[in-house]
Amino acid sequence: MARKRRGQPIHGWISIDKPSGRTSAQVTSQVRRLLDAAKAGHGGTLDPLATGVLPIALGEATKTVSYVMNGIKRYRFTVCWGEERTTDDLEGEITVSSDHRPTEADIMTVLPEFVGDIEQVPPDYSAIKLEGKRAYELARKGKEVSIAKRQVHIEEFSLVSMPDDDHAVFEVMSGKGTYMRSLARDIARRLGTVGHISELRRISCGPFSETASISLESLEALVHSAPPSAYLLAVETALDDIPALALNAAQADHLRHGRPVRVQDPEGRSFVETGSLVEGDVLCAMADGQPVALARFTDGEIRAVRVLNI
Repeated sequence: MARKRRGQPIHGWISIDKPSGRTSAQVTSQVRRLLDAAKAGHGGTLDPLATGVLPIALGEATKTVSYVMNGIKRYRFTVCWGEERTTDDLEGEITVSSDHRPTEADIMTVLPEFVGDIEQVPPDYSAIKLEGKRAYELARKGKEVSIAKRQVHIEEFSLVSMPDDDHAVFEVMSGKGTYMRSLARDIARRLGTVGHISELRRISCGPFSETASISLESLEALVHSAPPSAYLLAVETALDDIPALALNAAQADHLRHGRPVRVQDPEGRSFVETGSLVEGDVLCAMADGQPVALARFTDGEIRAVRVLNI
C-alpha cells in the first residue's frame, strides 16, 4: 500500500523577511510546518548572517522556483575594512589585517570596474559542490578548497554611505550566482586593503520585495487568525517576466494531458491568440484565471514544459 503524503496540498508563494542566524533551509522548514504544507522550497539561498527577502514556494509553485532564482536581485551590505576573514563575513576567523582605509574618492574610482559582466571566485565557505562535497564542508575540515572563477553580472553597484572610517554601505543589483561576500572581498583588495561583510540584506528577489515580505512571527499569527489570501501569493507571481496566454477549457485539458495545442488550422485561422509570441518563447498557459502549465511556443504549437496541477 502506498504511503500517504504528509501535509496539505497548498500552492503559492510566501515572501519571508528572513531573520539573521537562521539558514534558508531552516526558515523554509518552519514555514512548511506552520502551514502543514506537503511541499516547500525557497527561491535562492541567503547566508545565515543575512536578512531580507526569502521567497518560499509551496506545492506546485516549486515548479516555478527557477524563474525566481534566475531573476535580478538587489542587496544592501556593509563592508568592514581592515580584516579579511575565512568566510568573507563577520562569522569567520581573521586571516589578514590592514591599517589602510579607503576614501570615498578611492571607492568611487574603482566601482565601475565591478559593473557589468565580471569574474569572481565564490567564497571557500559556499554551497558549491567540489567532488561531491559542499565547499563549506571541506573548508570546515581544514581541507584545501579551490573554486574556479565564474562570470557573473552586476547591473548596478553604488556606494550608499560611509558611517565611519571602518565601514562603507553599498547597494548592488545583480544576476544569478553572484556572491556579495566575494564582491566585498574583491573590492577591498582592489582598494589596497582587506575587508569582509558585517551586515547583508536582500531587499528584492525577482518580483518579491522587502515591502511585501513578512516575518516568521507575523506569519505564525496570520496562519491562526486570517485566511490564506492574507499571506499566500499566487503561483504565477514568480512568472511576472514571462507572457501569459489564455486558453479555453478544451485546450487546457490538452496541455494537462501532455498533448500540444495547435495555434492555427491549415488555412491559417487562429485557434489561440498568440499576440507577440515568437518561436521558442516560454509562457504561462492560463484558463479561467488559473495557471495550467509552463509551456513553450514551438513549430506553431503550445507545448507543456511543466504542468501545474492546481
